[in-house]
Amino acid sequence: MTSLDLALVGNGTIGALIDPRATVVWCCFPRFDGDPVFCSLLAGDGAGDSRGTFTIELEGAERFEQEYLPDTPILVTRIFDGAANAIEITDFCPRYRSTEGFVCPPALVRRIRPIGGRPSLRVGLGPALDYGCEARRPAAGPDFIAYSGDPALKLSTNAPIESISKGLSFTIDEPVTLIFASTDAELADATTLLEKTKLEWAKWRNDLRLPAKWAEAVVRAAITLELCAYVPTGAIIPAVTTSIPEAPNTGRNWDYRYCWPRDAYFTAAALGKLNAFEGVERYLGFLFRVADASGDGRLVPIYGLDGREIPSEHFAPCLPGYRGMGPVRIGNKASEQAQHDLYGEAVLTAASIFSDLRRGSAANRREADAEVFGKLERFGEHAAGLYDKPDAGLWELRGAARVHTYSSLMCWAACNQLSIYAGRLKLIDRADFWRRRAEEIHEAISRRAWNQTLNAFTATMDGDTLDASLLLMPRVGFIGADDPRFIGTLEAIEKQLKHGDFVYRYVERDDFGFPENAFLVCTFWYIEALAAMGGERRERARALFEKVLSARNRHGLLAEDLDTRTLEQWGNLPQTYSMAGIIDCAIALSGSNPRPGIR
Repeated sequence: MTSLDLALVGNGTIGALIDPRATVVWCCFPRFDGDPVFCSLLAGDGAGDSRGTFTIELEGAERFEQEYLPDTPILVTRIFDGAANAIEITDFCPRYRSTEGFVCPPALVRRIRPIGGRPSLRVGLGPALDYGCEARRPAAGPDFIAYSGDPALKLSTNAPIESISKGLSFTIDEPVTLIFASTDAELADATTLLEKTKLEWAKWRNDLRLPAKWAEAVVRAAITLELCAYVPTGAIIPAVTTSIPEAPNTGRNWDYRYCWPRDAYFTAAALGKLNAFEGVERYLGFLFRVADASGDGRLVPIYGLDGREIPSEHFAPCLPGYRGMGPVRIGNKASEQAQHDLYGEAVLTAASIFSDLRRGSAANRREADAEVFGKLERFGEHAAGLYDKPDAGLWELRGAARVHTYSSLMCWAACNQLSIYAGRLKLIDRADFWRRRAEEIHEAISRRAWNQTLNAFTATMDGDTLDASLLLMPRVGFIGADDPRFIGTLEAIEKQLKHGDFVYRYVERDDFGFPENAFLVCTFWYIEALAAMGGERRERARALFEKVLSARNRHGLLAEDLDTRTLEQWGNLPQTYSMAGIIDCAIALSGSNPRPGIR
């Protein structure tokens, strides 16, 4: 069992991580970036402290089984003792449609069913306040326990209230339900909520367009991405956690519970390839709203889930950190950086929308697409003006700014894709305008980022180092996978950045020393590039993809980083970059159309 052998249960408003013994180790309320009410994941050894815990313990437990219901984020845990007593716990967060729209309340439902004997169990519930600094004060009612704090929270249950509030054992011979939610959440009975949630996920799954192979892995990845899309506003987060370190005791601990337009693009693109357009549309709406709020279409690296600024980066003083490896960060200093690639990713996000033929007649689609195009042009204007300006790059280096090739590449992609969109709309003048901008940037990158000595494109303009983002050049259409310059770049990356089978994002010293673990998405980019090159490389890509899939935890989830020797996962979990990589590579290796844009 890996240390991050956790399952994600969620609904697009909250996300709970549950360990193999059915303990909720992480869950924030009332949304992804809220106070971690259950935070034992970051509480070190946590010995003797019940703050931030939610356990269900079968007395005399000896054996545990755990699995998702197929094609859902509904988790079932079965616990057996040594005397024929057993319980089944079904964990889920309600998600369904109503006449008023999508219903995704901040609520975690735990249904306990006896499946053997007369099991005796104990519920340990100690919701925390202020990032683990305080325990919420309980106030018991006839069938609930209310907990103090902002937001106010409540456990509704048909279990013995006194037994739960005092942590006493009780015996069950009928199902018991625990619904933990914000006090203003309007909820039906648990059975109805479960059936509605099952039906919603079944419909969503049936609408997916899946590659020919690896369908099970792709569906799990897609569900995970969908769970990281905040339904109320459309914002997409990279992960539900904060401060799981990229490698042991490195200080590379980051808060990923906010919306990065860059990460969100990769999530939206992967979902779009599978025909899951609804989340993409919501996110694009979010993107346009934050651009409108800026007054000039300017984007910043990170947004709160409501589109506002995120907290200034600071430490949580009462949480020791994952396995005691602090600090635990709240907020992210990268929000203060310049990152010019954002405009390319924003424009590319719309590609699947332009390709979506569900949106009524051709005339209606053209009108809607023209409106979207007009909004996207603002991003192109920024890209055209920033492609050769220094920034922090996609790896968010906290040292000196440089002109990063990836940022320039994405500025080119913004202009190039706008030219394609304009051509689709038969806006000939605008297509010519954006093509000329793209040609200007293409020439600059080809001249300044090419290093003849290395026979490769470099991480920065006029530089002499590499980074793995260069593997994306064919994906966005800057250069063909069979171009000798790209082949040279890939071979240079293999020599410098590939450790064993896995690819590091870079190997030079940064603000925290040298990277110690492989950044998983870089290996996925490498696999995708090999697949595009064909021949023997494609077979290598297939074998490597299978190896990466074997590194997933038992529930099919991947974190951000991987120890290349032990295959132990590190970094925030589940990481959308990594889960999107599963989808991208499965499509590329299945021969399905990856549809990166409109050609």
